Amino acid sequence: MKFFKHTFRLFLLLLIIQGCNDDDNFDYLNNVDAPANIAAAIQLTQDNTGLVTITPKGDGVVSFDIYFGDETEAPVNIQLGEVITHAYTEGTYDLRIIGIGITGLKTEAIQQVVVSFNAPENLEVVIANDEATSKQVNVTATADYAMSFDVYFGEEGNDAPVSATIGEVASYTYQQPGTYTIKVVAKGGAIATTEYSEVFEVTEILQPVASAPTPPVRAAQDVISIFSAAYTDEPGTDYFPDWGQGSQGSSWSLFDLNGDAMLQYINLSYQGIQFGAAVDVSAMEFFHMDVWTSGDVTAIETSLISQTNGEKPFSNDLVAGQWTAIDIPISAFTDQGLTVADIHQLKFVGTPWAEGTVFIDNIYFYKGSAQTVTAAPTPTVAAANVISMFSDAYTDVTVDTWRTSWSDAVLEDITVEGNPTKKYSALNFVGIETTSAPIDATTMTHFHTDVWSDDFTEFKIKLVDFGADGLFQGGDDVEHEITISNPAVGEWVSLDIPLSDFTGLTTRANIAQLIYVGSPTGATTVYVDNVYFHN
Repeated sequence: MKFFKHTFRLFLLLLIIQGCNDDDNFDYLNNVDAPANIAAAIQLTQDNTGLVTITPKGDGVVSFDIYFGDETEAPVNIQLGEVITHAYTEGTYDLRIIGIGITGLKTEAIQQVVVSFNAPENLEVVIANDEATSKQVNVTATADYAMSFDVYFGEEGNDAPVSATIGEVASYTYQQPGTYTIKVVAKGGAIATTEYSEVFEVTEILQPVASAPTPPVRAAQDVISIFSAAYTDEPGTDYFPDWGQGSQGSSWSLFDLNGDAMLQYINLSYQGIQFGAAVDVSAMEFFHMDVWTSGDVTAIETSLISQTNGEKPFSNDLVAGQWTAIDIPISAFTDQGLTVADIHQLKFVGTPWAEGTVFIDNIYFYKGSAQTVTAAPTPTVAAANVISMFSDAYTDVTVDTWRTSWSDAVLEDITVEGNPTKKYSALNFVGIETTSAPIDATTMTHFHTDVWSDDFTEFKIKLVDFGADGLFQGGDDVEHEITISNPAVGEWVSLDIPLSDFTGLTTRANIAQLIYVGSPTGATTVYVDNVYFHN
């Protein structure tokens, strides 16, 4: 079992700054998270000596402090990628692993070390096919007096075992499905081991286990849908016209995944879709579809077919075992001379020919919203109950910057219908700071912001309290991030969020940072107005 906690220190950041010029900028460190996924691979020598090899690991770590949990009180510091050995007497110990990041932020994990010179007993093994990854098998094992286990997966040509710590998962992906003999060897500090074998059937996932991503909300004039539950499809569409593809061994069906219908093209040589009537897609910018394959189709060629001048193709590679989102510019077809004012058919060709199956969903043409941004709604909360950061309706507090130097976005201060508005384009993330005069929101109950975008699919809001010392990473910082999935596009979205939803923001007397994050990453434009706290 592992227990985690975060501690915060500034010493490494101070050392870095002390050794650099005043002109050097370290604002990017403000966005560095504490280390995560701290653990250790533990191998116990099988010679009755109690010698343990410890390999700590983690994300965002530069070094580790290791406390062995026995009579050795002082920790040992090692760098990421290094290993350390330690001799234990028989017993059970709590190994304490502290991962240290570049800024001095720390994350701690406690992992149990069992040292026994008895052979492992009561070995229990669970072998299962992975539910999401085709031909992957996961093995877990528990046993008394054991610290680790080796799994021999039994595939010809690969005799090397996969090792794991007791209680963790050993995984392996086979080249082919079939029946294999899997052997598990539990190991402790004794020379003797304990084994378990099982004949196991490895299965291949031949169909998606999750639906394709939900398309964004779009205005009716911005999309022409052929097959998608998110939009209104063109009427009279035939998804399997008889073009002779049946003679190639190809067929089709409507596949139902927990109520979500999608097209299944089997042994794809070529398949077509016949529209009920020709459609003019000249005002659209992209053709989109989501495609899933188990791996037996490596690429799909898509052709738009015009009534007046034939067809033009465009090919896309596919990723096995997951949905591949395909967005083809309409210009990829018009640049080949295709007329797109009278598209009446689609054609799909699989590679390799007639050897694999694809599942297709969300087939549509689309363009960016042509809607014009209007002024944001006027707030109605009484001024006496508001701490405003940005709003014409109130008197704003001091905000040091609406775009920190470590931000990844472009900021423009614009006016919309006479109303001052913040415009963030190419938005990945943007930091807004009130460090010179942190906001005391202890008496406030809500955070409010109005946002408008015609292309975001997700929007995140993070609030950071620097604590009583007013210093970033001074040891008492707290923060929390809220995610808004699939926000409405082409209209103002008023986000009025209870501060109680920011569960990690356990103090609110020194709020010094507000961070907005947009998706698609670095490719969305968001307008912002009416940013304030209220009760």
